[in-house]
Amino acid sequence: MLLEHPFFLLLQPLKMSFVDCSEGKVWLEVGDSSDFRVSEDGVVYTLRHLSLAAKEKALLVVYARDLQSKQVWKTRVHIHVRPNGNSAQPQQRELQFLTSRIIKQRVKRDWVIPPINVPENSRGQFPEDLVRIRSDRDKNRMLRYSVTGPGADQPPTGIFIINPISGQLSVTKPLDREHISNFHLRAHAVDLNGNQVENPIDIVINVIDQNDNRPEFTHTIFNGSVPEGSKPGSFVMTVTAVDKDDPKTANGMLRYKILSQNPQSPSSNMFTINNKTGDIITVAAGLDREKVTQYTLIIQATDMEGNPTYGLSNTATTVIRITDVNDNPPEFTTDTFFGEVHENRVNVIVANLTVTDKDQPHTQAWSAVYRIIAGDPTGRFSIPTDPTTNEGLLTVVKPIDFELTRSFMLTVEAENEVTLARGIHLPRQSTATVSIRILDINESPEFSPNPKSIKLEEGLPAGSLLTTFTAQDPDRFMRQTVRYSKMYDPANWLEIDPVNGRISTIAILDRESPYVKNNLYNVTFMASDNGIPPASGTGTLQMYLMDINDNAPHVFPPEVEMCEKPDPNAINITASDPDLTPNAGPFAFELASRPSDVRRNWTLNRVNGEYAQLRLRISSLASGIYEIPIMITDSGNLPMSNTSYLRVKVCQCDHHGDCVDMERIIAAGLGTGAIIAILICIIILLVLVLLFVMWMKRRDKERQAKQLLIDPEDDVRDNILKYDEEGGGEEDQDYDLSQLQQPDALEPECVKVGIRRLDERPLHHDHQYPLRSAAPHPGDIGDFIHEGLKAADNDPTAPPYDSLLVFDYEGSGSTAGSLSSLHSSSSCGDQDYDYLGDWGPRFRKLADLYGGGDD
Repeated sequence: MLLEHPFFLLLQPLKMSFVDCSEGKVWLEVGDSSDFRVSEDGVVYTLRHLSLAAKEKALLVVYARDLQSKQVWKTRVHIHVRPNGNSAQPQQRELQFLTSRIIKQRVKRDWVIPPINVPENSRGQFPEDLVRIRSDRDKNRMLRYSVTGPGADQPPTGIFIINPISGQLSVTKPLDREHISNFHLRAHAVDLNGNQVENPIDIVINVIDQNDNRPEFTHTIFNGSVPEGSKPGSFVMTVTAVDKDDPKTANGMLRYKILSQNPQSPSSNMFTINNKTGDIITVAAGLDREKVTQYTLIIQATDMEGNPTYGLSNTATTVIRITDVNDNPPEFTTDTFFGEVHENRVNVIVANLTVTDKDQPHTQAWSAVYRIIAGDPTGRFSIPTDPTTNEGLLTVVKPIDFELTRSFMLTVEAENEVTLARGIHLPRQSTATVSIRILDINESPEFSPNPKSIKLEEGLPAGSLLTTFTAQDPDRFMRQTVRYSKMYDPANWLEIDPVNGRISTIAILDRESPYVKNNLYNVTFMASDNGIPPASGTGTLQMYLMDINDNAPHVFPPEVEMCEKPDPNAINITASDPDLTPNAGPFAFELASRPSDVRRNWTLNRVNGEYAQLRLRISSLASGIYEIPIMITDSGNLPMSNTSYLRVKVCQCDHHGDCVDMERIIAAGLGTGAIIAILICIIILLVLVLLFVMWMKRRDKERQAKQLLIDPEDDVRDNILKYDEEGGGEEDQDYDLSQLQQPDALEPECVKVGIRRLDERPLHHDHQYPLRSAAPHPGDIGDFIHEGLKAADNDPTAPPYDSLLVFDYEGSGSTAGSLSSLHSSSSCGDQDYDYLGDWGPRFRKLADLYGGGDD
């Protein structure tokens, strides 16, 4: 393949690549030329300045040698100057389709065409020629050239075109490297018949970058921070800018610098920036947050490696915040604080301790922690911190007695929550003294001991002196009088002398009282002084009551049940005694001698010291309630006896030995009279129910009898009756509608005289109605009805319900015609109304009216 370069090949080396199909390393060299050399990667360089005159060309032979197989390939490179009429336009190079000559042909190798470099944003005339593609076979026949690939026949299409005859490859518009940095095309050569005459060659077009993009910072404002007091060289932050130009060229190589610093305190150059990486570091000492809280830097980024003449620049703002460190200890605002507090008060603030701290508020370096280092050995005070004001709240946490300690002198130290920075120590101002004065108050009298316990026997009579319960006034420096009173005495057994505190009884003490729990009885007394204001205290007297034999035993259970024929006929009983041992059991049981039938029917045998067994002497006993007197004696030092009655309920029992219900009723105390009374009440209730039913039936009969006198409009006989059966429809109701005609159209001989309703018997002889004259013209049904009403009103035998009936006009369209124009088209003699009687009671009346029945 032959490549013809312009004369400025001296400034732009030509790179050639060998498609290596061998297994070893290939060595490239230029043969018989001292002006050129070729590198290992296939780049051809000039060794000296060349000046090729017009029409003069240089021929290079490049050899490729396989070091392992010793095979050698060669190709020719033609360099010549093609004349051009316009010397301002650059020369184009020519690409020829050639086959490599191989000295020892073993494997065919092809040259790879070096890329074509085209500057972006070209302002030349378009289309602009780039290179000419030619085949050495066009000498003896006509060929056609074409290119394919993105930018030619593939999107974006039309950027590159080729003259099909001359093979001149041109670009049609300016290129943009930031959009597409290179194009890969393939050149084709075919004859006029479309047959391929050369293998396609690959053409790479690189878009050469121009400095057409300014640097852009990734942020408009960068935020960073650095602790105060940082040493020079401390890293602060990194700013970053990007350039869309080629970063491998000077167009995309950026340099950073600081344009300004605000404020310029304590130095105008507190920071510096790495011009390549954008790292900002400190270069001077003296960063103090308490003086300058933040710095604002203006950073500039310039391409062309920072060349101020040709490079493009842009700026951004950097805000560097100086963070706080604990380099300022808290200092008290005064050396001595004063406070006072009343005695016996707790959780009371005595004094507010104030400090100043120059560190950032509400941080650990600012928050103070207070500590008492002297003057409080018993821990009566504490100093929590107010998180808002940072004050120390000196608080009493344990009660203080004025009579023991009248003042305190505390030494307090203030520190921060975090330790101070290295090299910083607590000053003298971080320690202060607090003087506290204790104020005396009127304290309550105190009983001692409290509670006070005494032990005594129950049963003491009223007026007995028990003990003396007094209280002491803690206010030794006040002359006050103490008076006593009783606050709580549920059984009201005791009283206290208001002056000397002597306690005596006002009632007999009873250990078995419900107010005594576990032999203990508690009474509360109050002692009050006469101070201003008065103070009072309470004390409790606990009395332990010892038992005496003051309660006689009773039979238990008090009631039992027994069958008429008991089997077995024995009942176990015991005794209950509220006293304690030894004043209770064992007990002695004995049947009383009276009445005499008790011992005749019953026997009592002692089982042990707690139980006895009551037996029935006879085989059976009538149902009823029997009270058996039993005398029981306890085991006290002075024994107590008592005769109590055991209630025995004798009843009829079922086969399980349980009393039946009626017998239980009798046993419960319901005698024969009570049962008879209950039965009489039940009978009276049944009679009342029966009378109510009879009254309801009689009421229904009276209501039915009164229906004959009700309003005619409410009479069921003149209204439509509803039946529960329905007909088959109009098809089976073949009525003769010709009878419903106008009454005045009837023949005179058909008019009945004296027609009346026959569903009621006349009370006296029939009344002959006057003959109703026929109207000269067809009349209305209303006239017919009014005439009937007039005749009925004059009929003394007509019942009350035979009054005017109101009919509604139901419209036209019926095959029966209008009811207001009833007439008959046939003579009276031709009508047979007997069939109307088969239609029901209402039509039967109609049949009687028009049929002329004799009744």
